Amino acid sequence: MATATATPAVVLQNVTKNYGTVQALKDFSLTIEPGEVVAFLGPNGAGKSTSIALMLGMRRPSSGSVALFGENPRLANHRKHIGVMLQESGVPETLKVRELVELFGRFHDNPMETQEAIKIAGLEAQANMRLGRLSGGQKQRVYFALALVGNPDVLFLDEPTTGLDVEARRNFWDQINIQVAQGKTIILTTHNLEEADALAKRIVVIDHGQIIADGTPDEIKSHVGGKHVRFRAPNLTIEDLHALAGSQNARLIGNTFEIYTMQPEALLATLFKNGNELSNLEVAGAGLEEAFLALTSNGRHEA
Repeated sequence: MATATATPAVVLQNVTKNYGTVQALKDFSLTIEPGEVVAFLGPNGAGKSTSIALMLGMRRPSSGSVALFGENPRLANHRKHIGVMLQESGVPETLKVRELVELFGRFHDNPMETQEAIKIAGLEAQANMRLGRLSGGQKQRVYFALALVGNPDVLFLDEPTTGLDVEARRNFWDQINIQVAQGKTIILTTHNLEEADALAKRIVVIDHGQIIADGTPDEIKSHVGGKHVRFRAPNLTIEDLHALAGSQNARLIGNTFEIYTMQPEALLATLFKNGNELSNLEVAGAGLEEAFLALTSNGRHEA
């Protein structure tokens, strides 16, 4: 279970990180409280991996300070309270799944049972197989079990569902929500915007080494004022919709048109004025993808 403490799980204060002449993070400040589920989003090279490496004590800041549970993240005692799922694990592929999970559990003071971690990760059928014989998706589940078996207070998950099929991804999300209900802190990096929207209660958008937005998924989406308009119209073509004033992006999905527009009322008024018969009409707010693209395009930096 997560420790009952008012001390923040992670604090980065005015952190700058340089790699030679490249500045990966610039005056980067962030506090993550116990029990939060935070997703880091950003283009490749934005600084996500560097910020996580600093939290884990794998890198030192060039300036500023980093704290894990109020202390230096490089202290071994605090590393016992975290679980890490990285894309490159470096674990020996000659060991069996059960052997790996049992081994990693020994690194922690209060690990869960090996079999429990294997079951949570959906690896019961692969428990006696060597890691090197598993598929990419199965290996991802092994790395999840290794992060989980120590019963950590904080889980760091780097692109955790890469290589997983739809069913396995949904099962993973269910397991993450169970961990959240138990009070664990989840820090997630992902390129899957649907995943971030589904799991995170807080999203931090990073670009060019700086935080450009920080808020709930709905708050991030509010950076974009556009709407999705969906409907069926048997007498319209996709070319007709592309020609409409205010239609920024139109597509046909099955027998349903979808238009992204900043002026939904005016666009619909034009369609009705032209005598078009619309059915199954739906108007919805912009999604996380539109907000992310708007925030990270053209050097626009606003929180």
